[in-house]
Amino acid sequence: MTQLSLDNNDAALLADALRSYLSDLHSEIAGTDNFDYREALKEREQRLNRILGQLPAAG
Repeated sequence: MTQLSLDNNDAALLADALRSYLSDLHSEIAGTDNFDYREALKEREQRLNRILGQLPAAG
């Protein structure tokens, strides 16, 4: 397992960047007609949400 050490400011910045990306990703998921691609994007969204939930700035 890889660990990443972030100070509070960096954790908050990363959380903000992930939220922004996830918002765009959600729009892309909604806009794609390709089932396999949509499922791959949903998996990515779930993994990124899990990472976001582990950040102290996420709450």
